[in-house]
Amino acid sequence: MAKIKELTLKALSETDNGKTLFDGDGLRGEVRANASGISVSFSYRYRFAGRAREIRCGTWPKDKLSAVRDVRDQARVLIAKGTDPAQARQDVKSELRKQADAARAATGSLAARPTVRALFDEWHRRDLVTRKDSGAETRRAFEKDVFPKIGHLQIAEVSRRQVMTILDDVLERGCNRMAKRLLADLRQMYGFAIDREVVEADPTMRIAKKRIGGEEVERDRVLSESEIRELACKLPGSGLSSAAQAAFWIMLATCCRVGELSMARWQDVDLSLGTWLIPAENAKNGRKHLVHLSAFSVAQFETLREIAMSIDWIYPSRDGSSHVSTKALQKQFKDRQRELAFRGRSKRPGTLMLAGGEWRAHDLRRTGATLMGELGVRSDVIERAMNHVETKGVARVYQRQELMNERAHAFALLGERLALLSDVGKSNVVVGRFSKVA
Repeated sequence: MAKIKELTLKALSETDNGKTLFDGDGLRGEVRANASGISVSFSYRYRFAGRAREIRCGTWPKDKLSAVRDVRDQARVLIAKGTDPAQARQDVKSELRKQADAARAATGSLAARPTVRALFDEWHRRDLVTRKDSGAETRRAFEKDVFPKIGHLQIAEVSRRQVMTILDDVLERGCNRMAKRLLADLRQMYGFAIDREVVEADPTMRIAKKRIGGEEVERDRVLSESEIRELACKLPGSGLSSAAQAAFWIMLATCCRVGELSMARWQDVDLSLGTWLIPAENAKNGRKHLVHLSAFSVAQFETLREIAMSIDWIYPSRDGSSHVSTKALQKQFKDRQRELAFRGRSKRPGTLMLAGGEWRAHDLRRTGATLMGELGVRSDVIERAMNHVETKGVARVYQRQELMNERAHAFALLGERLALLSDVGKSNVVVGRFSKVA
């Protein structure tokens, strides 16, 4: 029996309501069409001890098809071991109810004496979800470093010493910046609790942020033109995919952030007009931004379109259901600046190392803006081209000009310069700036 394909699910319409899809090995899906859209409810039918049984495996698109199949496969493993999956689920639910009842009996009420984990969940539900990543990064950090040590403690029991132990452990891993962020998030969580009179004291209050990992140093790495030309020579032999190499040049030529490019959709790029609209939800400042694509940038996007693996995402994830991780490109650049290869990572370490030191994806944005300035572009035009928000009160209120023509010209100048720097085939070209001789 043929397996269900993701494209088949995406092609479903209201006329398929009530239709049954079969994936083999007992897995089937019922198509449902309502005001919320199309969904497919999957279930696994099997026989156990001579009786026909059935368990739910998930609902697409809320659950990925691969996850649905995993549930089915886990049930088949239980059956092979002589365990009824449906009964196993009932046993788990019963045990969870017993644990919840015991916890309520032991602590009175959650609202009266919440644990650190319970406080975090409430903070996440009310505040963290408003962050751009819905609090995913903060939850990951807490799951790794906070909950294992103090997640079970009542919030009023946590001491400053316990908080410092958590931060010291992170610092010992060499993650100074992460330690600073973790301290800031712990302080915000306790502020949330104090505002609601759930707790009276904050154990992080007397911990100075500058003492956790030292003073914050603002990064100012800018690639020189000779370094850009050096990288143009090294990129083809670095083992980077054509898509990743195009990303390098696009970030330089558009001054975009790596996350904005990683999350980009084809529907927002118009190569005939030479524009790329960055939606507000993808921009760091929450403002949509129009990028004027130079001929150089258009050529990079055309390369990406020729090798496109998705009709939706410019940089799709492996299963094509979303965009690639916003950290993926930076990891690929960083792996090729290591002296030794990591297991499961690039086999070509050192291929993108520069004598001027490590460079990162975000440095390309700063480098592109610097090149614009060196090409004579006004600073206010550069600021608009980078989608920076005016911070001064009067200017923020009254200066709303978008400088579209000036921005388009600035990107064109930058593109022409990068085209020259990237053309490593012309060995007789001398890159520089020259003045007229009188």
